Amino acid sequence: MNEQQRKETTKIKQSNPGDKKSLKEKTSEDFAKFFETTYVAPSLKDAKKRGKEEIKVHRDFEIPEDMIGVGKDKKFYIRTYGCQMNEHDTEVMAGIFMQLGFEPTTTTDDADVILLNTCAIRENAENKVFGEIGHLKPLKQKNPDVLLGVCGCMSQEESVVNRINQKHPFVDMIFGTHNIHRLPQIIREAMFSKERVVEVWSKEGDVIENLPKVRQGNIKAWVNIMYGCDKFCTYCIVPYTRGKERSRRPEDIIQEVRQLAAQGYQEITLLGQNVNAYGKDFEDMKYGLGELMDEIRKIDIPRIRFTTSHPRDFDDRLIEVLAKGGNLVDHIHLPVQSGSSEILKLMARKYSRESYLELVRKIKEAIPNVTLTTDIIVGFPNETDEQFEETLSLVREVGFESAYTFIYSPRDGTPAAKMQDNIPMRVKKERLQRLNQLVNEQAAETMKNYIGQEVTVLVEGESKNNSEVLAGYTEKSKLVNFKGPKSAIGKIVKVKINKAKTWSLDGEMIEEVAEVN
Repeated sequence: MNEQQRKETTKIKQSNPGDKKSLKEKTSEDFAKFFETTYVAPSLKDAKKRGKEEIKVHRDFEIPEDMIGVGKDKKFYIRTYGCQMNEHDTEVMAGIFMQLGFEPTTTTDDADVILLNTCAIRENAENKVFGEIGHLKPLKQKNPDVLLGVCGCMSQEESVVNRINQKHPFVDMIFGTHNIHRLPQIIREAMFSKERVVEVWSKEGDVIENLPKVRQGNIKAWVNIMYGCDKFCTYCIVPYTRGKERSRRPEDIIQEVRQLAAQGYQEITLLGQNVNAYGKDFEDMKYGLGELMDEIRKIDIPRIRFTTSHPRDFDDRLIEVLAKGGNLVDHIHLPVQSGSSEILKLMARKYSRESYLELVRKIKEAIPNVTLTTDIIVGFPNETDEQFEETLSLVREVGFESAYTFIYSPRDGTPAAKMQDNIPMRVKKERLQRLNQLVNEQAAETMKNYIGQEVTVLVEGESKNNSEVLAGYTEKSKLVNFKGPKSAIGKIVKVKINKAKTWSLDGEMIEEVAEVN
């Protein structure tokens, strides 16, 4: 931790043996008064600054000696909200817990440490977290020794931390996205000093390698290749919660992918808030996502994906490499957000409708069978009916086979939150309904084309709705359900499609294509 980060790290005393009131007896007013004099919130102003400090790479992570075995006969529980990056952060925290001696549990009832790994991208996500915090209060009152922590993107927001401090005094730990590697020290502070620990760095941390991980399954894996985002779209809180763009060194990524291949993983997804910006912060070489994928495609893993991309950074070199095919899947998630150049300008996306369509043209020319999916926001401040119609027409023109669609949600601290939200909710909902109807129609039409075709499916397990049916995904991320032997799980098999639904396909297994290495 550097000196600046030390100044921005605040530990707050929650209780001590001399307190006249117990945790149960303390009121929100007691804590609010206490925090008025001792609490310094994470600074949104500082988070907006893009410092010139050198980002260092650390490969010497280890568990402090005094924390080894501290979790013996204890259990941890992590509830994860949000994107794949949060899921991956949870894998890292689970790995740290296991090295501390803790065992995982699937319920909060018998957990000794409970973490809520939060998402800040939409208001609804935050509401769910605060609802869960409220549900955990009786458990904490019943057993005050249980450690309750809130981490992830919400913890990087001033307003969220202030709200927790004022209204939820039973929360023991609050830490952010930049200091997950300090989880042992944070637990030590909370466990042994009986203090509330708030450690939120407004400045992003360095790149920490060699962190332990407990991956979810042994078939598919996420590999983080960079952190943060420098795009500052006016509606998005991520650049403030995740910090500036920092790329991992290619040799570290390639080594991790090779290890996953040796362990028999069948698919990897390269992760980044803006994965296409990978390598742009390197000062010693010219090396981007295209160069990285060109090297990784030579590794013996059947499928390689990446997410989430930004059209502004999707360059010709990347298209050239993706066109080589092989284990580079022909499914690209390319968020557009709006089909109106005027709205895109208000969003600060830094591309126009025309330039997005030109990018799509180049991708389709190089990869004729490519599948494109996207993200779209409706009801952005000042969006007119005509501008929304432009979004619908773009969806038709591109032919998206799927889309994540959202009603605009203002995030405190972003420029868009200061814009007048001048569109009635009924209009937003009507637009969302029309957009979803169009996306559903296009998805259903695409799925019909699969009837009678043979597809390759990476079998992930039993269907959620029928244990006698197996389920998996094609290279194009189409869900396929079929009957087959349990021995097919973890393998890539051929399936002949005989029925198409809007979001899934049914078929019959023909043969096994590849085995787990």
